[in-house]
Amino acid sequence: MHYDDPKFWRAGAVSTTVVMAIVLVMLTIDSLAAITAGGTHVPAYSVINRHIDYVYSDKFGRDMPVLGGEEPLFGRTRSETEAAALIGRGKLVIQSRACMDCHTFMGNGAYFAPDLTKAWLDPAWDAWLAITGADTKDEAMARFLMSPDQFATWERKMPNLAITRDEAEATVAYLKWMSAIDTNGFPIHFGRIKVEQ
Repeated sequence: MHYDDPKFWRAGAVSTTVVMAIVLVMLTIDSLAAITAGGTHVPAYSVINRHIDYVYSDKFGRDMPVLGGEEPLFGRTRSETEAAALIGRGKLVIQSRACMDCHTFMGNGAYFAPDLTKAWLDPAWDAWLAITGADTKDEAMARFLMSPDQFATWERKMPNLAITRDEAEATVAYLKWMSAIDTNGFPIHFGRIKVEQ
């Protein structure tokens, strides 16, 4: 075959396309194993029943979620099916209220309000216990979501989105689950940046 022959170039294009299609299928299967709930980077939904921390790993050179002992959300342990349904409702609340118009999730969204990728782990919630009068972080988050206008502490105020108690609990479940996702160290230096009051 000569390089001037169109059959040569056609055969090269077809073989390259076939090889790249096979590589794409293999990468897709590998990625799905990592990003599916219960996969290598995304925990099972029932992780909302556990304590979640975010710790720097010398081995990997980045911050990683660390799962601890039992810490049921709102004092109730949920099965995998119940947790999946609750988190699914939380995701729908976030979508229906257009939270990404102001907030960022996993690097997507707007930068007007705080990034919510690791919101469950935000050390500021310790202060919110006193502000909201709640005994637990999950309760403080739910109270804030139901009445953000009552707890306005910054120049940028979250509007009251008429979130019900059930919707608030579902949203908190979604945020706790999302905080347990291994985001390869994103957002960088989370929880270690000191903000002056």
